[in-house]
Amino acid sequence: MSCSSFAHVRFLLSVPDPRQAPPDAGFEVAFAGRSNAGKSSALNRITGRKSLARTSKTPGRTQHLVFFAVDGNRRLVDLPGYGFARVPEKVRRHWGEAMERYLTGRRSLRGLILLMDVRHPLTDFDTQMLTWCQHARMPVHVLLTKADKLRRGPATNTLLRVQRHLADYHDTSVQLFSALKGIGVEEARERICAWLEMPDP
Repeated sequence: MSCSSFAHVRFLLSVPDPRQAPPDAGFEVAFAGRSNAGKSSALNRITGRKSLARTSKTPGRTQHLVFFAVDGNRRLVDLPGYGFARVPEKVRRHWGEAMERYLTGRRSLRGLILLMDVRHPLTDFDTQMLTWCQHARMPVHVLLTKADKLRRGPATNTLLRVQRHLADYHDTSVQLFSALKGIGVEEARERICAWLEMPDP
């Protein structure tokens, strides 16, 4: 799939609760990950749109479910970053409840892109997300982000370790990814296009 698949993607809606989401029809792919794992940067790089999703060095910036329209029938969704300790407990609890409700109840959701920093993968929060997706029988594709921060050997070892861990989960896969260097962008894009059932360009 070429980047032209996302040539017309645009911001659609930002809501604090999945009950305020767009109509549950068509196809959606969501992006989730621990705060500061690089979700917004990955969204921008994969779509080829530098400013589609707002990036920030401050963890916990994304506090809503942010919907982007690929076309009239397909959407990308930026979920709230999770696991940031400085966020008040009440807010973190709301985020968790909103994400669980979305992941387990959204019929149009076809797959989840789960981002983990390659230097700190498989946190308790990552495992919780994987468990929610297993409960919903939701396919998951893991991006080990910031792969440019490690040498090839350590990065590959981490990839293999995460692959072994994911063997216990249904319908999961994993790859190395770097928004900065473009590592793994085409592989991630192809997975998303397949889930969205994008027509060939």
